[in-house]
Amino acid sequence: MDEVLLIHGGLWEDVGADWFWRRTGVVDGLSGRGLTVVAPDRLRRAASWTAEADQLAAVVRGRPGGERPMTVIGGSFGCAAAVRLALDFPGLVRRLVLAWPASLADQFTAIRVRAGLARQGAAASVLDALLGPETLPGATDAELSGLAVPVGVLPAAPPGPVHPRLAVDALLRLLPSAVELPGCPEPPRPEFPAHLRSFVDSVSAFARG
Repeated sequence: MDEVLLIHGGLWEDVGADWFWRRTGVVDGLSGRGLTVVAPDRLRRAASWTAEADQLAAVVRGRPGGERPMTVIGGSFGCAAAVRLALDFPGLVRRLVLAWPASLADQFTAIRVRAGLARQGAAASVLDALLGPETLPGATDAELSGLAVPVGVLPAAPPGPVHPRLAVDALLRLLPSAVELPGCPEPPRPEFPAHLRSFVDSVSAFARG
């Protein structure tokens, strides 16, 4: 049976898989398409994307099937964790979906997010580790260009300062095998329910290759 790992969004926020994926119907929708879904909570207030990748790798290896690679679907800032997982543990990732990719390449957005994290107590070293200046905060553009797995990029519709169209276009240029999937709002947004079925259809088809 095809398996997917869902990595929820948020950055040092009180956000979990239940709020992002389960209550919005995504887990049930993918399960209804015959996929086995793993949807863990990310590390709270992680000090680096490497720490997040380590935690997610432990989740993947701890399930029945262990080292068998999965399709990984990252949402918003979860895209940074998903990419780090694919780079640091390539044998665990079969296909990759970057949905509503969060980017801090815009300096004004980066300043605002950095200030918000600092108010929550993030040290300067943690801010530097989490808020990279390139397309995705979890990896350099050079690392992205070396990703060999098939990648689907799903834009936020409408785009916004943290989920800009420019990031989607950059990912489509950088990633060797990237394709664009139909865009939609992120799951926590009130507009998402009208797009749930099309989202589930597109990502489940991509997961099956």
